Amino acid sequence: DIKKRDGDFNRYLENYRQTLKNLAQCGVTTVCYNFMPILDWTRTDLNYQVSTGSYSLRFDTTAFAAFELFILKREGSTELYNGSQISKAKIYFNGLSSHQQQVLCRNIIAGLPGGHVGYTLDEFRLILNEYKHISEADLQTNLRYFLEQVIPTAVDVGVNLCIPPDDPPYPILGLPRVVSTQADIERLLSEVDSPNNGITLCTGSFVVRGDNDMVRIARRYANRIHFLHFRSVEVEDNGSFYEAGHLEGDSNIAGVMNALLTSDKLSGDHYIPLRPDHGQKMLDDVSKSTNPGYSCIGRMKGLAELRGLESGLRFASKHIEK
Repeated sequence: DIKKRDGDFNRYLENYRQTLKNLAQCGVTTVCYNFMPILDWTRTDLNYQVSTGSYSLRFDTTAFAAFELFILKREGSTELYNGSQISKAKIYFNGLSSHQQQVLCRNIIAGLPGGHVGYTLDEFRLILNEYKHISEADLQTNLRYFLEQVIPTAVDVGVNLCIPPDDPPYPILGLPRVVSTQADIERLLSEVDSPNNGITLCTGSFVVRGDNDMVRIARRYANRIHFLHFRSVEVEDNGSFYEAGHLEGDSNIAGVMNALLTSDKLSGDHYIPLRPDHGQKMLDDVSKSTNPGYSCIGRMKGLAELRGLESGLRFASKHIEK
């Protein structure tokens, strides 16, 4: 309702303000939220096997087109694809068994990561219809209104709010996207210009678009980055991508981390919480039931790599200075 600025959104805004106060009393000073309509991150394959034998999350553009065109059969979706894309999607769809169609559908509309309640196809069509008349400009306006309503409370209680980028960072399913580019970040931070209004820098989301320079973004907005989601993706020529190892892929995590460690916008006591996001499933976790992207061993491997990277960059910086 807050995203649509409809229904009981005013009551929920008041609840949100009270929640910020409650969290602050418990010592929580960083709140990550998102403004993606209906779904959080979207993937077509939750068990994509990579060359090492580990399993990763993957977004395949052809598989997604097959879902949208021939399973969901969303009105107007054919206008978004060219003839070649539709043909490839049709071939892909025709090669799916009934079970594989169900798995693809479940992967895409399973709901929020960490949750256990998804949608049926009919429910999903209905909720998509609620956004039929909400444009990108409308969602931008609603996001600004949300921040105008809650940031003053965040300032009063000492809480930093930070929004992650859209994932993937472009429109899907006819839904608007408002945090996909550097221009989106600039608008978001300037419209509600408060130190408590910041971003979650997710290196795996922004980089899917070739026009997002991760190092440049990190340098420019260092003092407004309140949360780091360090993960990397391998981007393919057709826009498909999968979650790579944390120090592999296209995200240039070393460059981003170095930009932050050497930034003149950050004071010595500035603290940015960090997490190794979306680890690959490997070793003993392969046989366990885990939330997609959040198995333990792959993320702990990533954390060890990130800690080693940070230590190495800090050491190199001191060594060079001397």
